[in-house]
Amino acid sequence: MGFEPPQRLVRALGARYGDAAADDWLARLPELAREAVDRRRLDVERVVAPGGRSSLVVLVRLPDGAPAALKVAPPFAGPDLERAALAHWNGWGAVLPLDPAGPDLLLERLHTEVGLRSLPEAKALLEAAGTVRRLWVDPPEGHGFESVAARTARQAEAMRAAGATDPETAGLVAAALAAREELVADVPEELLLHGDFRQGKVLAGDRAPWLAVGPDPVVGERAYDLARLVRDRVEDLVAAASGPTAGRRRVNKLADSLDLDRERLRGWTLFRAVESGTRALAAGRRQDGELLLEFAGWL
Repeated sequence: MGFEPPQRLVRALGARYGDAAADDWLARLPELAREAVDRRRLDVERVVAPGGRSSLVVLVRLPDGAPAALKVAPPFAGPDLERAALAHWNGWGAVLPLDPAGPDLLLERLHTEVGLRSLPEAKALLEAAGTVRRLWVDPPEGHGFESVAARTARQAEAMRAAGATDPETAGLVAAALAAREELVADVPEELLLHGDFRQGKVLAGDRAPWLAVGPDPVVGERAYDLARLVRDRVEDLVAAASGPTAGRRRVNKLADSLDLDRERLRGWTLFRAVESGTRALAAGRRQDGELLLEFAGWL
C-alpha cells in the first residue's frame, strides 16, 4: 500500500519547521515508511488519519500477528528524545515501546479512535490528571532532555520580538515574560515531564484505560506540564459567557487535584498560552492566536 501523509501532518510540519525542511522529508516519507515495514517484516493495515502533527502513524501487525503501531517521524521532530522518554516510563502511564532499535518507533497498539476528547469535559480532565501524574518521575541519569528553563528561554526570545512589533499583544507578552522570570528563578523540582500533555495526547488502551502518547519530553516542575491541559477546549471556554470564571476555576481545580501551587500553575498557563498565541499569529493562524490570547487575558 502507499504511505500518503495526511494533510494535517503536511500542514503542521510546514508551519512548525518550515516548508523547505518539511517538503524534503515528506518527499522521502513513502520510502522511509516502506523500509521500516520491510525491515521489521510488518503487515500494514492502514495509515491513521487525521493522525498526528509530527509523524506518520501506521497500524501494523507483527510477524506473529500481534497488533502494533509504527511511528515514522522526521529527525528534526526529536524522535530520539521521545524514544528515550517512552523507554524510561516503560509503559507506566504511557504507550509502551516494543523495540528500541531503528530510526522509527514501534509501539503497542492503542485505540486511536478513542481519546479523552471523546469524553465530557469534566470526566476528561479527571482522567487526564490521573494519567499525567504517573509520568512525573525522576529522569534517568545522564539524560539528554532539555530543561523547562532552556526551552522557555528560546520561546521567550520570539515572544519579545512579537511584543515589540504588535502593540495589541505587548501587555500580555510582558506579563507572560515576567511570570516566567519569577518561575524559573525558583524551581521546586526536576522531574521528567511529557512536555505537550493535553487531552488529545491520551488514548484508550487495553492494559490500562488511558495512556499518554506523543511526548515532547522536558525536565522541570509539574506545573509546567499541567499548564497545557488547562486550556484544552479553549474554543468552548471562549464561547461561553462564563468563560473567564470557568478558566480560572479550572486552574484552581487542577492545581488542587494534583497538589500543586495554584499561582505557579497560573503563571505557567499564562506563559504557555501567550507563547502559543503569539506563535499562531506569526504563522498566520489568526483565529487560533486570538482565542489563546483572549484566554490568557483572563488569567
